Amino acid sequence: MSHDRSTVEAIVQQYFDGLYEGNADKIGAIFHPTADLRWQEKGELRVLTVPDWCDRIRKRPSAKSEGKPREDFIVTIDRSDDSTAFIKVRCQLPPRYFTDYLVAMKLKDGWQIVSKSYRYDMRE
Repeated sequence: MSHDRSTVEAIVQQYFDGLYEGNADKIGAIFHPTADLRWQEKGELRVLTVPDWCDRIRKRPSAKSEGKPREDFIVTIDRSDDSTAFIKVRCQLPPRYFTDYLVAMKLKDGWQIVSKSYRYDMRE
């Protein structure tokens, strides 16, 4: 099965740009309002809503404003049909280096990320 990757890649690029620039509006535009972020911390599942995450983004200095290096890329895009994608990406906001698992769906208004799970390493 072959699917056009460009539409999914476009939202991922906006995701990368929003993270690096610290632009909560860019992030909020590509995430469904009911989406959340999930990660494990000290053996416990942590959950954060996208609106709360965007508030945190607005309050912290961006990697771009601090002159931190940018490295982000798509590892895989797994498409089961024309409206669902599982996307694995790597990105960094030093000293945190992330592996993100994004689920995107093509809804009536276009592609949106409906779920994000992630892990990160701390490096100096």
